[in-house]
Amino acid sequence: MSRNDSQPLGPKGAVTLNDVAALADVSAATVSRAINRPDLVKPALRARIAAAIAELGYVPNGTARALASRRTKALGAVVPTFSNTIFSETVSAFQNRLDDLGYAMFLTSTEYDSAREIRRVRTLVERGIDGLMLVGYQHDVALYALLRERRIPFVNTWATAEDSPYPAIGFDGRRGGEMVAEYLLSLGHRDFGIVMGDPTKSDRMQSRLQGIRDALGRAGVALRPEQIVFTSYAVEAVRHGCAELFARGQKPTAIIGGNDILALGSLFECQHRGMRVPEDVSIIGFGNANIAANTIPPLSTVRTPSAEIGRSAAEYLVALAEGEGGELPELSELVLIPRGTTGPAPGVALAAGQAESRRGRPRVRSTQD
Repeated sequence: MSRNDSQPLGPKGAVTLNDVAALADVSAATVSRAINRPDLVKPALRARIAAAIAELGYVPNGTARALASRRTKALGAVVPTFSNTIFSETVSAFQNRLDDLGYAMFLTSTEYDSAREIRRVRTLVERGIDGLMLVGYQHDVALYALLRERRIPFVNTWATAEDSPYPAIGFDGRRGGEMVAEYLLSLGHRDFGIVMGDPTKSDRMQSRLQGIRDALGRAGVALRPEQIVFTSYAVEAVRHGCAELFARGQKPTAIIGGNDILALGSLFECQHRGMRVPEDVSIIGFGNANIAANTIPPLSTVRTPSAEIGRSAAEYLVALAEGEGGELPELSELVLIPRGTTGPAPGVALAAGQAESRRGRPRVRSTQD
């Protein structure tokens, strides 16, 4: 197959879809279908179109090879927001592992908007991704239908198989909430304030809040609605939410943030009010963000295997893209990291080592901070 040099190529010499169609002796619609929906084109015809594309230089040769192999060697990643450094760590590990495996990454965010998520995933699918990493399991049924229809392998991260019938790589978020509450209870706290993201938009917040409720309930500690505020993740919004907690007349001796950003915003608001941390109020977060160990005082938190999640998701999706049976890994457990923002409840004196013995730290692969 060769091009007739006397045949003009399109406006100003640019190769067009029609040029490819003429060389491959097919319709332009068939060329378009081979590019956008290769699964609907017979292999022999798809190979002929790929050869025409390569000869004319209509697209880079790598894309032409992708037409023939039905793989683009690119994976997509969708995160709720770019403002949470926990997701940044997961995405960075995901991309670095893909690079090791010879794959590229397309990244987008949703800002917790399900309609936006479907639109942006559709765009990624149209770009020809070989697989997709999602965060959480709480997604619109239309999104799952789209991925099933287009036969795109995917994995829900920051979730577990118990949460959803779909493949998942993550940890038990409910257990994370229990760990935080149990630790504070062991320090003598009984009056709590909870600063959370909207649990109707985040299954991670939903599971952590349920874990907190479960642990407090087992200890006979009631958690009333006025003790919980929901806020966005901007620091100013978190401070306003924490202020609202105090405006309701609450006087918690311990504040639990649904993640480190929520805990840090609460810390800043308490310090602005002249409260001593942890003497007047203890504060704990979730996620072990990079800044958590460097605040004054350093933030108590729970370390999650965020980087390991990203690496494992990359390996799982690449295995599926290459026709191998992807295996879901077992990840490291959550690790409670007590630091300077937590201490005994006011008026409670604990014996040396009592908090450590009552905390019930789970077995982990690594306890290095």
